[in-house]
Amino acid sequence: MVRKSGRSTQLPLAFDHAPSYERQDFINGGTNEAALTFIEAWPEWPARAGALWGPEGSGKTHLAHIWARASSAEMLDAASFTHETVAILSPGGAWLIDDADAVEDAVALFHLLNLVNQSGGALLLTGHEAPQTWARGLPDLRSRLAGLPGAALATPDEALLARVMLKLFADRQLKVPEGLIPYLVVRMQRSFALAERLVAAIDDLALQQKRNISVEIGAEALARLAESEGDVG
Repeated sequence: MVRKSGRSTQLPLAFDHAPSYERQDFINGGTNEAALTFIEAWPEWPARAGALWGPEGSGKTHLAHIWARASSAEMLDAASFTHETVAILSPGGAWLIDDADAVEDAVALFHLLNLVNQSGGALLLTGHEAPQTWARGLPDLRSRLAGLPGAALATPDEALLARVMLKLFADRQLKVPEGLIPYLVVRMQRSFALAERLVAAIDDLALQQKRNISVEIGAEALARLAESEGDVG
C-alpha cells in the first residue's frame, strides 16, 4: 500500500486482458460495415487476394483475424517478410499480412501475389493507406495492388466508439456510471486502440485509488494518457 496526495492507493494486479478477435466480439457500424461484408464474402471474392485499409484502431486487425480463422490462413510477419519467405511457402496456401504497408521488400510482395494467383491460394493484406501506396517504387506491384478488391475502414463515429467502450468495460466486468462513456467519446480521438488503452487506464486508477469508476476517474485517466502519449483528444 502506498499513499499519494493523502489518498490511499494500491498497485493494480496484472490481469490478462488480451483483445478477443472472435467474430462475435466484432462490433460493426456504419464506418466498418463494408469491410465486414467484404471479409464475410470470402471465398466468393472476385480475386484470390484482397485488402483492407484504414487508420490505426479502425478494426483492420480484428477483421483480418476473422478472415484468417475462416480461411485457415498462416500469418506472415510484415517486418521480416522477404523473397526468402516466399520461397518456402507451399503453393495453394492461404496467408495474411497485417500491416503489409510495412513490408520493405516490394519484389517479395509482388512474387507472393504471383504465387497466390498462379497456385489457387488466398491472401489478405492490410495497411493504413490504399494498397497502391505500398508499392515502394515498383510499378508492376503498384498496378497489382491497385487492382485488389477490398474495403476501406474509416475512423469510428461516436456511436460506434461508445458501443465498443461499453463492451471493453463489460469484458473487464466493470460497472460504469451512465454518464461516463458519453463524457469520454466527445473528448477523445475516435480510435478503438485508444479506447482499449483508456479503459485499461480507468480500471487501473480505480484499483489504485480503491474507488468505484466515475466520470472523475475517467477524466483523470484521459488527462494522464494525454500527458504520456500526447494529443489524445
